[in-house]
Amino acid sequence: MDINESKSFAETGWRRKVTSNSLPEVFGSIRIPANGNFWQKLFAFAGPGLMVAVGYMDPGNWATDIAGGAQFGYALLSVIFISNIFAIFLQHLSLKLGIVTGRDLAQACRDHYSKPVAFILWVLCEIAIAACDLAEVIGSAIALNLLFGLPLTVGIVITVFDVLVILFFQYKGFRYIESIVAGLIFVILGCFMYEIVASKPDLIPVLKGLIPTPKIVFNPDMLYIAIGILGATVMPHNLYLHSSIVQTRNFEKTNTGKKEAIKFATIDSTVALLLAFFINAAILIVSAATFHTTGYQNVADINDAYFLLSPLLGVSLASIVFAVALLASGQNSTLTGTLAGQIVMEGFLNIRLRPWLRRLITRLIAIIPALIVTILYGEKETANLLILSQVILSLQLSFAVVPLVNFTSEKKKMGVFTNSRITVISAWIISVIIIALNSYLLYETFREWFS
Repeated sequence: MDINESKSFAETGWRRKVTSNSLPEVFGSIRIPANGNFWQKLFAFAGPGLMVAVGYMDPGNWATDIAGGAQFGYALLSVIFISNIFAIFLQHLSLKLGIVTGRDLAQACRDHYSKPVAFILWVLCEIAIAACDLAEVIGSAIALNLLFGLPLTVGIVITVFDVLVILFFQYKGFRYIESIVAGLIFVILGCFMYEIVASKPDLIPVLKGLIPTPKIVFNPDMLYIAIGILGATVMPHNLYLHSSIVQTRNFEKTNTGKKEAIKFATIDSTVALLLAFFINAAILIVSAATFHTTGYQNVADINDAYFLLSPLLGVSLASIVFAVALLASGQNSTLTGTLAGQIVMEGFLNIRLRPWLRRLITRLIAIIPALIVTILYGEKETANLLILSQVILSLQLSFAVVPLVNFTSEKKKMGVFTNSRITVISAWIISVIIIALNSYLLYETFREWFS
């Protein structure tokens, strides 16, 4: 590093200057009405929150929510709620980083750390995104199998064509992608509202389930699933994604403009993640109301849940609606997961690949192991692949959370938008809790595998 670069680092906290915009093809492409009222501006900023919320209701979450409801009734609703609060907090830090610094989290890591460290972080992040995409591919394939009887191998191959759909709509404008995501989220929401009505849960136990109880900590089986819910809820790739897509808004790059952008982006993110909380909670509630009280406490598999829903509830559409929601969840996660892959590669390496090529690479990395396992071992092992994908995500999480908290707490980088003392303390408490619980989950998972 030469003298000028050292001076720049001392003054700004960054080793390198911003060399390119995040997602340059859509950067600043959505106009913010300068003289608009509160609702007009909120509508202009709305969208990124829903795209981020997708990661909190992807197929990887379903297995833990189903298992939690079937085994322990409504007791783990409080864990979903606490996990959601953590997610709202971390996503706020992520959007703030993107708006204030003009860097997404991947670019910030490249511009802060040495090249070897940034490269290692990139490799870890790519592995996590591939694992996340693996869960989405398997979820979509399972849904196609349940709805149309397609073999899992065929369903896995079909997911390749999602890449072309994403590319087509992104060239038409980022609002098109946001609209597709929003539409699919409301399909999922509608499906689970139907399932809740059909399963007729008891309201008082549901409300009690939102209050944490000591038995969650002291019951080893309950603690294991609770940590799994937490690990499946807070997704590392969402922190990279959010810090990028908030920059699709063409807000003023003054302190006043940034402050307004942070306010509206935070409202957008918080409302969207509360919607994700309702959907995750709904999966657990339906599982608890359907399986826990009918002697099917061992249900922990998406396929088993599908085949048991209609007979147990006495409603012929219950299983079909469940599979439709799963398909919508898988497709939605595909949209945001492949976009996150593009952001991470371009941000860490400062290289540009054609979007279709980058997304095809991401998808193939997920499809190949899914095809191999399905062909060699059959459909049963795909459930273990889903578990493996969540373990890998748990491993990566700390490597995204710690840099995010560090960057947003540095005065040189954030200026007047630096985290307050209470925010810094809260951020580190949340980070330590997440890292400690995920470490325990990893230990237990590997101990079970090798015992």
